[in-house]
Amino acid sequence: MRRSTSRTFAVLAATATVALLATACTGQSSGGGADGSDAGKDVTITFWHGWSQDNEVKGITDNVNAFEKLHPNIHVKLVGNVSDDKIEQALRAGGADGPDVVSSFSTDSVGKFCSAGVWTDLTPNLRKDHIDPAATFPAAMLKYSAFEGNQCSLPLLGDAYGLYYNKSAFAAAGITAPPKTFSEFEADAVKLTIPEGDGFKQLGFMPNYHGYETTPAHYLGQYGATYFGPDGKSNIADDPRVAAMYTWQKNLVGKLGGFDKLEKYRTTFGDEYSAKNPFETGQVAMSLDGEWRTASLADDKVGFDWATAPFPVPDDQAASYGRGYQTGTIVGIAKSSRKQTAAWELVKFLTTDTDAVVNFANAIHNVPSTNAALHSPKLVADANFKTFLDIAKNPDSSTTPASINGGAYQISMRNFGYDFEAGKVPDLHAGLVATAKEIDEAVAQAK
Repeated sequence: MRRSTSRTFAVLAATATVALLATACTGQSSGGGADGSDAGKDVTITFWHGWSQDNEVKGITDNVNAFEKLHPNIHVKLVGNVSDDKIEQALRAGGADGPDVVSSFSTDSVGKFCSAGVWTDLTPNLRKDHIDPAATFPAAMLKYSAFEGNQCSLPLLGDAYGLYYNKSAFAAAGITAPPKTFSEFEADAVKLTIPEGDGFKQLGFMPNYHGYETTPAHYLGQYGATYFGPDGKSNIADDPRVAAMYTWQKNLVGKLGGFDKLEKYRTTFGDEYSAKNPFETGQVAMSLDGEWRTASLADDKVGFDWATAPFPVPDDQAASYGRGYQTGTIVGIAKSSRKQTAAWELVKFLTTDTDAVVNFANAIHNVPSTNAALHSPKLVADANFKTFLDIAKNPDSSTTPASINGGAYQISMRNFGYDFEAGKVPDLHAGLVATAKEIDEAVAQAK
């Protein structure tokens, strides 16, 4: 199971250290030194990752064991359950005690690590081994693993977001199919809502930004927003798709009972990553969530029929139905590593070997991160999981772009969303202009 919400924002607490990262990298080795691995000499590399659950640890360990059988002279020391904060500190410090290969749950790390020069640009290695990134990786995954032409990381499994819906509740409400457009979605959400007292017996959907996974970035994945213009400046005040998203969300809040009533109901929800998740308890009939929820629902044996589908799209973009927001885990090589050759062999195996990618995806119920793995007959995928595979394959699926200060711009947009949905900002355009200015100032400061 992926900790998606924490992954999206985990590195924001360390944003202030970006300048330190850029300064520290000037004193590090440029990497690429001969380590003797090509000549068959024994070499040990250290791989830091964040996985901690039993199935996750077994999955990555099995893959590393398979790698070591193919490369008997390369030994891998696995260090798990490592936080992004610790990774950032180690990359900044460099030195012999640091990791050689590093993975992160946050794609927001890419812009910071690439721009600071603490991760190795993998482009020369890809060219040397005749690996075409555009042909190997889905477009959205390739996009979130690079920054300004620097391919300093590669995708290592992905997450795709879609619609979960309670089929039993749908049948009771006379709804025969999942909604495809936002107008259909709104109508279904209202029809599925059952008031009770000053709250709800069942809510069709929780649209508030404090809800689980209902962030501006995830909603905007259905619109195809770009966030920044060609000049690198925030374009959220000029892109009509952004204003349309904020308007749609606020209108839906009103149709489902209003901000205050929804917020009060939201406080009754249990932990997102437990059997007390409001979709699993039946408190909401539809949910925006990632592919990992399919495994949770099966394990927790919920008492209703459920299914998945792509999340709906704006009515004026109905032809793009099937798209979704994508993110995932990334992996790279520390620039300070003196074992670059061996480190690249591990990264290449984990990210491009089809069986390795498929086996790991099967083990931890994530979306494979290569085009070949997405089409592999060895992939374990029932109809509900297949929804997310199709979203990953969809050329209209999108992601949030890398930024030099991580996901700070997403935090700015979410904070604005909190105020806008609560009625604290009456002028949407003025609010977006102010938020864009805040984003640009933060980026300029990071540079």
